[in-house]
Amino acid sequence: MSQELNVLGQPVGFVVPNWSPPKFPPYQVMEGRFCKVAPLVPDRDAASLYEANSLDKDGRMWTYLPYGPFASFDLYRSWLRVSVLTSDPQFYAIIDNITQQAVGIAAYLRIDPKNGSIEVGHLNFSPRLQKTPIATEAMYLMMKQAFELGYRRYEWKCNALNKPSRKAAQRLGLSYEGVFRQATVSKGRNRDTAWYAAIDEEWPALKAAFEQWLAVSNFDEQGKQKISLSQLTAPIVKNWG
Repeated sequence: MSQELNVLGQPVGFVVPNWSPPKFPPYQVMEGRFCKVAPLVPDRDAASLYEANSLDKDGRMWTYLPYGPFASFDLYRSWLRVSVLTSDPQFYAIIDNITQQAVGIAAYLRIDPKNGSIEVGHLNFSPRLQKTPIATEAMYLMMKQAFELGYRRYEWKCNALNKPSRKAAQRLGLSYEGVFRQATVSKGRNRDTAWYAAIDEEWPALKAAFEQWLAVSNFDEQGKQKISLSQLTAPIVKNWG
């Protein structure tokens, strides 16, 4: 795309024709083949989430989150009850379609319809969710809804030291945009934040990659993938880091 200049000869951003801010994400179920991403209901989901989280014996899943682990079920349920009171973040339970049990949490946050930007975060994947097709499909469903609503930018941020999260962002086709140094203080420690994002012009190719990976034909009789998602999304990623 050639650089546009204003009447003063200064470079300016490209015109966004007929821009209309998207609506705030409706708090509704997103249905998939492996899972559904449903509005979090603490009194429905807390027990299954707490039990699934308890399989993480050493608390590794909580290291880079600003909260947890929780010493008791009551404390965890209380935290969930407070968390769902906000519209931003907008919390969802990731529910396994086979067991109908919640196995993880995700949220939309930094929801900015005016500028067409939205972030996915508060990713809390229990051992029952980690490295499964459910996890990938849940992220696809959330990205799909955001872009279909008309958002232009889909963000993923994580602690810069969280290598698994950084790898996951790029596997999902999000491009690296840099590190904000000393961005926050989390659990009394400095946090540098790594930024990743996908934009609307990349969505058609990303959608095709996700759908090819999630297709029944991409898994053998043992449920093993034939082609990895990374292979499909790598050509779409603009920057690595």
